[in-house]
Parts: sequence; C-alpha cells; structure tokens
Amino acid sequence: MQVRAEDLSDLSLGAVFLATGGGGDPYVPEMICREALKKHGPVDLVAPDDLPDDAYVVSIGGVGAPTVSLEMLPSVDEATRTLEAFEAHVGRKIDAVVSFEIGGGNSLIPIMAAAGRGVPVVDGDGMGRALPEAQMMTYAIAGVCPSPAVAYDYAGNVTTFTTPDTPTYERHIRSLAMASGGMITTAEHPMTGAELKPAIIPGTVGFSVTLGRALRENRGRADQLLPVLKDVFASSVYGECRLLYCGKVSDKATRIIGGYDIGEATLTPFSDEGDALTINIKNEYLVARLNGRVVATVPDLIVIVDYETGTPINAERLRYGQRVAVFAVGCPDFFRTERALEAVAPAAFGFDIPYVPLEQIEV
Repeated sequence: MQVRAEDLSDLSLGAVFLATGGGGDPYVPEMICREALKKHGPVDLVAPDDLPDDAYVVSIGGVGAPTVSLEMLPSVDEATRTLEAFEAHVGRKIDAVVSFEIGGGNSLIPIMAAAGRGVPVVDGDGMGRALPEAQMMTYAIAGVCPSPAVAYDYAGNVTTFTTPDTPTYERHIRSLAMASGGMITTAEHPMTGAELKPAIIPGTVGFSVTLGRALRENRGRADQLLPVLKDVFASSVYGECRLLYCGKVSDKATRIIGGYDIGEATLTPFSDEGDALTINIKNEYLVARLNGRVVATVPDLIVIVDYETGTPINAERLRYGQRVAVFAVGCPDFFRTERALEAVAPAAFGFDIPYVPLEQIEV
C-alpha cells in the first residue's frame, strides 16, 4: 500500500478521531504533507511484519502543547530536517520511520519526513491513539531506549539527547519544548525491525484512512453514526464502540502547564435538563464522568465530535456552545497488560480511580 495525496483527508479525519482530542490540529500538517507528496511522490506503507529484523527505524513527531500548534505553524521542511539531523547525529541512514501516535497532526509528520528522505512509513504507531507523555508509548513500555534522539525547533536549532530511560527523556524533552516556544519536532526511540514488531500497535495508519473514509461518506448527525462506527471498529485492533452522550459545551477551561494543555470541559443536555458530563483534559480527553460517575477512562478512547456532522474535534478546538456528541472506544489489547497499565491507567495521570475496561462499565 502507498499513501498518496488523495488519501490525506481521510487519514487526517480518521487520525483525529483516534487522537482522543490530542495529537495536534492536522489542518496545516495536511497541507504541508500534500505538497511533500506532490513533490516527491507517494510514500510506501510497510506492515511491521514485512520489515527486516535488522532494519533501522526511528519514530518522529511533534512534542508540546497542541494549543501552541495553532499559532506556531510548522515549516514545510521541518520534519525532513529533523530526520536529517538525526541521521547526522547517529552516523547512519534510517530504513523507515514510524509515528509516535496515530493522532491528528502527528500522524502526518512521519509521512512528510519519509517523502523528503525517500523511505517508507511503518503501518502502525506507538499509542493506537494519542497520549501526552513519552513513557506512555508502546515502544517505551516494551523497553526501547528513547535515545539517541534529536529535537528541532522553529528557529532551526538542533538539540541532541542521550538519556538512560524514557521518564528522564520525557522531563528533558518537555523542558526543551517549553523553552522553544511550546512545540518542537523530535526523532526518538530508534529501534531495529526486531525490536519494533512486538512494540507497535499495528495497522493504524491504514485503519485511519478506512475510518476517515467512513466518517466522510456518512457525514451527518453524530447519534446516527454509531452503527457505522461499530462496523468499522469490529474488524480493528480496538474494542467496543459506544455513544456516551449528546449535548452542548457549557464550560471549557484549559491552561498550558508544564508543556501540556490541562483543564476540563463540561457538557450539558441540549434541553438544559438532565445530567452533565465532565471530561478531564491533559492534551487528550482522559476521564469522562456522567453526574460524577465514571463512564470511560484512559487508556480507552474518549472522542468528541461535532453533533451535526460527526467531525471529530481536537481539544484545542473545543469551544463553549458547540453542539457535540461523545463516543468511547475500547483500547488495543496491548494497553490492557499489567506493564502497560502502570504507564497509562488513570492513576498515572493523578486520578484516584481504577481502570475499568469500557465493556465492563454499565451506562
């Protein structure tokens, strides 16, 4: 399979749905990626199992607060220059690139870099959604070292990293993002094909195109989308899909704290009568409570879409008065393991609540 310019709209739409509010707005990255593919041609999409075990692969994406990405726009060649800087730092050419997360703009950055360097993109990612911290990536959970790594900022400065573990790397890279205006592009967690295969959520790039196509072809009221979404997710690595709520945004407040967008959104019924739904945000939608009762949590996916069109809404685009619907989707099995839950359960974000799989929560 190849990723062509005509695939990007569906890829972006599907990736924003899977991003659970995070990953950065894809509008500008999609335009840049489209130009890259027009200039260099389509990019090959390779299944993880088809990679040679000795292939050298690096993950690439944006790090910072997604709100900043609406103001600090990426340059056309930022992703390619990040990859070039990484190759210069390690002294070898990479064989393929892979995404941090199948989330919004971050789903497109590897494609831009791959087009510019003439290498394939691995069909998969390190989260199966978007998550705010590097140690929450499947690569890190599987034991892949984050460095050597490089970061590239808006002014063209290159910073290199050598750290012993991903939590340490996360602290350093987050500090650099804050000092660099709030957003940087990084190449990190280099690995061999053999290391990548057990450490990736497979097939998510191609699945995003399929999901985006379904959303586009069935554009309309969100409460009528559920049968379509159930059918699409049934053949995926994800679990159950359910509709949690329909209503309007009655309150939303976030601040950039420590390099993250942190806050809360409150939804109320269209009629103003009935229970409110509150959603905690740390770049992504993390915990949903209906009248105080937990109805979905990370690592399962919480997705907010426009009620009239079914178009998914990034957290930085969520505004007071919007009419929305909220879906929840079960996460890939990788994140149900004990080791993964240590990094991505609600407790990892400071919530004093247990993780209960979506299918076990009664609504």
